[in-house]
Amino acid sequence: MPTVTKAPHQKGDFFVDYEQKVFEDVKADPGEKALVTFHTVAFEGSIGLVNMLQATRLQRKGFETSVLLYGPGVTLGIQRGFPTLGDEAFPGHMAVNNQIEKFMKEGGKVYACRFALQALYGHGEPSLIPGITPIAPQDVLDLVLLHRKDNAFILDTWTL
Repeated sequence: MPTVTKAPHQKGDFFVDYEQKVFEDVKADPGEKALVTFHTVAFEGSIGLVNMLQATRLQRKGFETSVLLYGPGVTLGIQRGFPTLGDEAFPGHMAVNNQIEKFMKEGGKVYACRFALQALYGHGEPSLIPGITPIAPQDVLDLVLLHRKDNAFILDTWTL
């Protein structure tokens, strides 16, 4: 049987070189836009939180950034908490909500499809995190097309 001769890892050890950056730090040119779309269910994977972090990063790089919640993506924008709204039932429970609120506080815009909100998930506009703009289902495509016309960076997020 082989023996392990290396000392156990200790708290504070590094496993990777987290300081080396390979690519230049890209910043937006004045007037550049970005759109991040979400067609994913809240808490069904990491994509909702990860790409909210990406949207926030785009905003901080100078892009005028919008988020589109449509289909199951509207579930990311619902107020939640337990036992009451806003209460964090366990660490990380409110991570997506907190990130959406931070994104909007930093100037990002968030839109949610009214059709998905009501017809698919049984919620009304009062269920949305304050600051999210509800839009008609016909606006979902037009929002994407407007960003396309503006040569915006578009990050489409889907889970199946």
